[in-house]
Amino acid sequence: MVIPVHDVNPVRRTPWVTYALIAANVYVFLATPGIAGSVAGGSDLAQLCHLQAFLDHYAAVPRELIHHQMPRMVPTGDVGRGAGGALGCVVAPPGYDKSPALSVFTAMFLHGSWLHLLGNMLFLLIFGNNVEDRMGHVRYLLFYVVCGYAAGYGFALLNADSSDPLIGASGAIAGVLGAYLVLYPKARVWVLVPFLIFLPLRLPAWLVLGFWFVLQAVYSSGEGVSDAGTVAYAAHVVGFLAGMLLAWPLKPGTPPPPEPRGLLFGRRARPRHTW
Repeated sequence: MVIPVHDVNPVRRTPWVTYALIAANVYVFLATPGIAGSVAGGSDLAQLCHLQAFLDHYAAVPRELIHHQMPRMVPTGDVGRGAGGALGCVVAPPGYDKSPALSVFTAMFLHGSWLHLLGNMLFLLIFGNNVEDRMGHVRYLLFYVVCGYAAGYGFALLNADSSDPLIGASGAIAGVLGAYLVLYPKARVWVLVPFLIFLPLRLPAWLVLGFWFVLQAVYSSGEGVSDAGTVAYAAHVVGFLAGMLLAWPLKPGTPPPPEPRGLLFGRRARPRHTW
């Protein structure tokens, strides 16, 4: 698929929330137990056990979200030797209380590799600043979280019996892409198109993001990929649609809400300009 590198769409204000979200994702990635091995290019069993225990605690699991079926045994993060002498991760009854609903939020800041993290942050940086500029800082943050929850629960509903952990910010970022498509369909986006070499092209946002959404929809059905289970394409589809719906009232050409009329301390209230 095409790789976006820059959009020709200036902003009026500094996208502090987008920057903060990127910083938070990078910090959590570097602070995740067991990630050090992947950063250095390899990992041992102890690091993998720590990482698995961390993900079981903080990642979103569809079975837990839909059925509230918490596992009776979870990895502790320790390495032990089984009856046959083979080394493995020790499992035991969980020593913590996990909130499935809260895990959807914490899962938005977890990533499994540098490629996973950097790909998500690239899309958030390019498209998030304009959506934040249009919505305002607080509304944009709420919008981001709502899209992440819609993507998480949407994926869980479609995979209700799955016990595989769901991690990553891509569901929330898909919502940002959906909002960008609604708000700035004609904006131009510089992309790299892999064709023998990477060709730089400037394409309209509706083509770039529309093509991205079609790919996610196709992949979510299992077509075109050998193992669709490793990537939550359905979460991308749900997040994208949620972002479009939430941004629809702000799309160009939509009349603003009527200004309140009345008297304020004996004088006519002055009109207020929003966004």
